[in-house]
Amino acid sequence: MIKSMTGYGKAVLDITGRKLTIEIKTLNSKQLDLNLKIPGYFRDKEWEVRGLLTQRFERGKIDFFIATEVTGEMLSYSINSNLAKKYHEELKNLAGELKEECPSEMLSLVLKMPDVMQTSRDELSEHDWSSISGAIDEAITQADIFRLNEGKVLEADMTNRVHGILHLLEAVEPYEKMRIVDLRERLLRDFSKYSGDFNGSAPDQNRFEQELIYYLEKLDITEEKVRLLKHCHYFLETLKEPVSQGKKLGFVTQEMGREINTIGSKASDAGIQKLVVQMKDELEKIKEQLGNIL
Repeated sequence: MIKSMTGYGKAVLDITGRKLTIEIKTLNSKQLDLNLKIPGYFRDKEWEVRGLLTQRFERGKIDFFIATEVTGEMLSYSINSNLAKKYHEELKNLAGELKEECPSEMLSLVLKMPDVMQTSRDELSEHDWSSISGAIDEAITQADIFRLNEGKVLEADMTNRVHGILHLLEAVEPYEKMRIVDLRERLLRDFSKYSGDFNGSAPDQNRFEQELIYYLEKLDITEEKVRLLKHCHYFLETLKEPVSQGKKLGFVTQEMGREINTIGSKASDAGIQKLVVQMKDELEKIKEQLGNIL
């Protein structure tokens, strides 16, 4: 099971006098990076909120927002006069700079500005907090479901790309057989060419075969092919594990890359090297996807 680090969750809650909108946005990050934007009267609950987020999100950049809207059901409220006057003065100055007339609804605009209206219920009751923590959990669950759905898309893409590498690996075999034949003929031709000055004597066939075997052993890619095959299957198995294993998959791709590079350096054949380039392209795209996996 693969889980993306990209997610979004939202919950809306009505409590006495307020409408709360809770939003969670998650992005990829190597570590857990929490960013909270919450109203002032939530400050004493901040560590509890962080605890809820930390329990559910292992890694990623987590932006958590709580927006408050007064519904008019508050028992009492007051106006922050000094702040209201400051907003009013700023709006007048802005209108003057823009050479616009002050709008008739200036006071209404000022009253809607942040923190102008102050309620007498700035402390949360235990009952309210119980409802709010439930809404936070709902938003977290939604974000987690979003991550799982994104993970399914990434899993399908990476699975196809690994199968693509396996297909390219199978395509190496015909080139490998021809490579041995071509290499033998080329060495025999070169040997005859450079030994022509020795009374035209033919090369020693036994010695030639020994040298050919030694040379081919140095260029043999059988072990690399077997290891790459195992790494690919291990990658596919890890994708299906019950817990998302982004870091583990990253280590597996490193091993896959090592074997692909070795095949390319040993191949000494244009056809195989062309396949190797395609394998590298698929592997790089897999690595790009892994950057967003938990």
